[in-house]
Amino acid sequence: MAPMDEKAKRMRDLLSNFYAPDPSISTGGSSTHASFDNINSTSFNADQYMDLLIKKSNLEALLQRHVQMAAEIKNLDTDLQMLVYENYNKFISATDTIKRMKSNIVGMEGNMGQLLQKIMSVQSRSDGVNTSLFEKREHIEKLHRTRNLLRKVQFIYDLPARLQKCIKSEGYADAVRFYTGALPIFKLYGDTSFQDCKRASEEAIEIIIKSLQARLFSDSESIQSRAEAAVLLKRLDVPVDNLKAKLLEKLEQSLDDLQLKPEEASKLMEHTDSSKNGESSDPHPAKVHEDAVREFSEAMRAYRVIFPDSEEKLFKLARALTAMQFENVDQYIKKRVSASCFLGISKLIWADVVLMDEVLPEAALSDFAAEAAQSTFKQFVARTFSHLQQDISDTLLKVNVDQKETVEEDFLHSVLETSKKAVLQGSMNILQDFRQILQENTGIFVKMRDLIVDWVQVGSQNFFRSLEAHFLVLSGKTSSPNEAEGLAEGKPSDKVHAGLILVLAQLSVFIEQMVIPRITEDIAASFSGGGGAQGLENEPCFIPGELSRVFHSASEKLLQHYINTRTQRISLLLRKRFKTPNWVKHKEPREVHMFVDLFLQELGAIGKQVKQILPQGTFRKHRRSDSNGSNTTTSSRSNPLQNDRMARSNSQRARSQLFETHLAKLFKQKVEIFTKVEFTQESVVTTIVKLSLKSLQEYVRMQTFNRSGFQQIQLDIQFLRSPLKETVEDEAAVDFLLDEVIVAASERCLDAIPLEPPILDKLIQSKLAKSKEHSTVSS
Repeated sequence: MAPMDEKAKRMRDLLSNFYAPDPSISTGGSSTHASFDNINSTSFNADQYMDLLIKKSNLEALLQRHVQMAAEIKNLDTDLQMLVYENYNKFISATDTIKRMKSNIVGMEGNMGQLLQKIMSVQSRSDGVNTSLFEKREHIEKLHRTRNLLRKVQFIYDLPARLQKCIKSEGYADAVRFYTGALPIFKLYGDTSFQDCKRASEEAIEIIIKSLQARLFSDSESIQSRAEAAVLLKRLDVPVDNLKAKLLEKLEQSLDDLQLKPEEASKLMEHTDSSKNGESSDPHPAKVHEDAVREFSEAMRAYRVIFPDSEEKLFKLARALTAMQFENVDQYIKKRVSASCFLGISKLIWADVVLMDEVLPEAALSDFAAEAAQSTFKQFVARTFSHLQQDISDTLLKVNVDQKETVEEDFLHSVLETSKKAVLQGSMNILQDFRQILQENTGIFVKMRDLIVDWVQVGSQNFFRSLEAHFLVLSGKTSSPNEAEGLAEGKPSDKVHAGLILVLAQLSVFIEQMVIPRITEDIAASFSGGGGAQGLENEPCFIPGELSRVFHSASEKLLQHYINTRTQRISLLLRKRFKTPNWVKHKEPREVHMFVDLFLQELGAIGKQVKQILPQGTFRKHRRSDSNGSNTTTSSRSNPLQNDRMARSNSQRARSQLFETHLAKLFKQKVEIFTKVEFTQESVVTTIVKLSLKSLQEYVRMQTFNRSGFQQIQLDIQFLRSPLKETVEDEAAVDFLLDEVIVAASERCLDAIPLEPPILDKLIQSKLAKSKEHSTVSS
């Protein structure tokens, strides 16, 4: 069924593209968000697509994509041909219809002329009828006025019956309106013409007054109903002062029902989203809430009319409700809340304030609400940045899911790219959300605009500062006691994946070079000119120069931390190598020791990591000149003179040779061992190799060797020369450090006689053959 669904979808898209007059209609709203690598998008860019495809794919993948696109083009041509065949009959039918319409329109002009003549004739006859009936119309109007007067008299006679009907239907408001409307006539003619009507009406009003008083004293009635009863009684000049305390208590109790609690706010926003999507037919909670607040406002209006001296109590009630609303929003925004939801809640609260302000303008609720909202808006800005930092942290912590150092190819690169997108796109989205809030030109948003601008600037500054500190915590370089338990923060460096440290270092460079300049542009364009920064003491506004320096320093710290972490791991390997055997009783070397393989494996893992994260630099080989006085450890294949010296088998000649090596060191040209680390693959690998060889030299100096132990060190170091030179960019320094290891071993050897070159070459060739055989079997 899947292929059929895909074909049907493709046919539907073709029909939509064919019949839509505007290409944007067929693509829908999502076309504006289509990525540039979507080949079906109207915003598709062929050059960008090809650049991305070439960067991401190898030659085999490009050939497969070529075959796939050729097949798609063929399918599209077939579908288009079928589309034309299927709609051919419709095109013919449309052509016939157009021909029939042309033939039917031919005689229409004459018919329209005849119709106009008939309309003119009707109009002239109508004018004649109006003229002949003018006098009769005047007489009818006089009779109509007389009829209205008789209706008013009839209303007075029918008033007792009307009041009885209102009593039965409990329409007391209509009854009071009817009675108060008839009072002027009763005062003038109640003792003469309408005496009976007046007496019957007063009896009915007595019944209504008793019913209204019973409603006032009933706790089961709503506050609105009791307020209406009080108003009606007051219109009938009935005293109601004894109900003042009870009505006020009822108003205070209704505050709990009007609050927007966090769970109710969530349901409100969910219902809003579902209503927009057409998924809900229930009454909108916002409308229900608005009706409840409106009822509360009308109750306060009635209470104020009934008890004019109780305004202060009503002011306190309205302010208490406003303060509680913003306190509940503070609780609601503790979890992740979108800007649209926060905007909707704020608008709802402001609508409540406007409703109550219309009833109690002297309470200045708008100013009170603006003051109460400051803390809420400030917390929302801060929490939004906090949620973004948590998203970035979650993306980075994917590296620590698997603590093994062997991660899949391009995994670290994928995490880095995802993290870059999370930082840049997340920051841009947050600023877009805040920009949406600033674009509101009504109510509380106008009052808060300058403060929001300042809070966004301060929030951006604090966010990047916090992010830098968070990077150091994630890397294990620093610890943070304020971090929540259960996360990976604050782990010691040996528990943190080394690849994560390298990702953090490169991400810091990206933030310094790309994110901060882009955010600076957006803030300058949309969040400048705030007026409240002077009141934000000890909180600097957005300072991009400072943030750039902070992340530049953080990137260098993290890169150095990565180098130290990897070097410590290699140092641990070297420590185990030199602490385990008894070097004084070491046996004659038979092969290159296993630690050399482990050492090269570590360097290989480091190379894979840096290739995923760091760019490739200018690879410059720094070689040693032949005049430097090569020592006895150089391969016989590259130095025939030294081979002759190595061939001397007696110990006196060997010791003399070592003496000559020490003497030659004094005349070597100065080699710079440790240079500044650059953010390139070669620089990082070279630095780690130098530090590792320096550690190897120190471990050698801590041991005492017999002849066989010294020869084992000589064999291992000689085997390392070739692969290390292929790995690093500074061959001179590495060559020098390897020589230093041999010299240190000779100084700590009881009988420093090196291996003869033929034996050394034989053992090395044997090791190379085994390594080649092993790699062949593995592949």
